[in-house]
Amino acid sequence: MAEVCLVGSDDVNLRYELLSRETARNALVTYDLREPFENTLQVETVSLGAAVALLNDLNWYLVRFTDAAFVKVPSISESEWLSRELATAIRDDEIAPEETGRFLTVYGIVEAPDAGDETGDDTAAATQDRPPRLVEPMLLTRTGETIPDYDLRDVDDTLVVRVTESEFGA
Repeated sequence: MAEVCLVGSDDVNLRYELLSRETARNALVTYDLREPFENTLQVETVSLGAAVALLNDLNWYLVRFTDAAFVKVPSISESEWLSRELATAIRDDEIAPEETGRFLTVYGIVEAPDAGDETGDDTAAATQDRPPRLVEPMLLTRTGETIPDYDLRDVDDTLVVRVTESEFGA
């Protein structure tokens, strides 16, 4: 199994943009769409190849409406994601999976703010149902077993994405 996560650009509603267009909607119709982070879509596919194929099918929309696309393959890492470029390179046997852990992009994860009061208004309830959001990616290089701490701001957690050397240097 492999998971795909699409991160929407700040100025768009990713779910709306993809599902309002027939070709993208048809490509996604067989998947259970989830939103693990604000303005993201996540689906589970049967394999790394299927994940890359889905991203290729959605490419026109991804270029216009997303900031990033990630793929998670448990046989490569249980906790770290792969960039689209790296996932494609692994699928095409250009890079061995065991050679992928050095160059990283780390996103901060910020939980939705608590409502803070017991007023019972709809705004407070809506805030509590919001998923966390991804913030400022930071480039890091793994030199040992651990990676440096995310230090761009206070965050609740981090999401680690393995990237290619060319993406890291871009």
